[in-house]
Amino acid sequence: MIPPKPPARADKVSLWRYVRLFRSDILSAQPAKLYRAWMAEFRTPFFRSFLANDPALVQTVLKDRPDDFPKSDRIGAGLRPLLGESVFLTNGEVWKRQRRIIDPAFEGGRLRDTYGAMYAAAQAAVTRLAPLANGTPHEVEAETSHAAADVIFRTLFSIPIEHQIAADVFTKFRDYQRSQPILNLAAFIPVPRWFPRFFKGQTKRTARDIRALITQLTVQRMAAIKAGTAPDDLATKIMTTPDPQTGETFTTAEMVDQVAIFFLAGHETSASALAWTLYLMALYPDWQDRVAQEAQALTGPDFKLVAKLRLSKDVFREALRLYPPVPMMVREAGCPERFRDRDVPRGSQIVLSPWHLHRHERLWDNPDGFDPTRWATENGKQCQREAYIPFSAGPRVCTGAGFAMVEGPLILSMLLRAYRFDLVAGRQPVPVAHLTVRAKDGIWLRITPR
Repeated sequence: MIPPKPPARADKVSLWRYVRLFRSDILSAQPAKLYRAWMAEFRTPFFRSFLANDPALVQTVLKDRPDDFPKSDRIGAGLRPLLGESVFLTNGEVWKRQRRIIDPAFEGGRLRDTYGAMYAAAQAAVTRLAPLANGTPHEVEAETSHAAADVIFRTLFSIPIEHQIAADVFTKFRDYQRSQPILNLAAFIPVPRWFPRFFKGQTKRTARDIRALITQLTVQRMAAIKAGTAPDDLATKIMTTPDPQTGETFTTAEMVDQVAIFFLAGHETSASALAWTLYLMALYPDWQDRVAQEAQALTGPDFKLVAKLRLSKDVFREALRLYPPVPMMVREAGCPERFRDRDVPRGSQIVLSPWHLHRHERLWDNPDGFDPTRWATENGKQCQREAYIPFSAGPRVCTGAGFAMVEGPLILSMLLRAYRFDLVAGRQPVPVAHLTVRAKDGIWLRITPR
């Protein structure tokens, strides 16, 4: 049985048809040939776009010359009401300064420090599922969103999801996700920053509400830091880390921007990845049983036990390959280029697609199949080095990648140790891309105690 994959569009469609398809779902808006192409060009009256699947081009853009290919604002413009000038949207020296302050909070030693909070969130997720484990169909994306949000608040601000502000942010964020398409006018027509983006009123109101709640948490933490009573969590670490070049720390306004992206990146992407992994476990029950058996090694919140979750890590890694939470990344050519004997004008959009790269028919063995053992094969090892970018790569690699690769296998293991997840007949999920890769009508599974 092959995991579900969205249908591809016809090879040729009009620009306006493409715009409508893209705004609805960027995955099914693409032609099937992108799963074999090394590079593809798409022209509009306003700009040219090049999708790069050639590993050598991906290496050039992300690792060798990242400063020559800054992040494009065509996608970022749609997220700016919520994310402001966060590290996810900035470029150049502003971005470099932000990473110098943020990165130390996510170094290896800090993962050990946050593990207890992660473990507590995983235990809470197991407890919340108990009333639902009665064999009736249940939508699990909502549950993985809850669990991922709990991890973020516990590790960032030392508060559980039940805290009033945390609960309000979580609720508002769900509203924001439903009202915000991944693209707006700026994705297709080059307009200046000051030009109105025509966001829905609900989108703007919800973004303001979320940022106001985050500001409350940030101001409270600033006061606790000054009073010497702040807990030693990620927020305190980031807010007290000076830029090694200037000695300056984040202002309150700057920290609000960063917390917003931590919540978006750390909650939304983790929720997507975990939900798809649970679905794959239901689709392949033999693997589910193997991961559940391995999870018996988790006898307590001891960080050393993470090393025993080898199968869980391989399963989670394979789920990230098949269903990368961020399906496409867009860069901009800062100067004229020559890619694969084609001229790439300055200002062109360079699209890097983990969705297509991870399923590329000329790179991967069994590209659409679920096979966690592939990571031990020569093909899997080579593709992991050259064609596996769920967290991006190079200097702009997700700063929380190591965090996510502990969080995901841990929560997965603890859920499968406690419960069995089974398919619901007639409810196969259809992948679509909104802010992340989610299921069109949710992921429905039956949950029963083990």
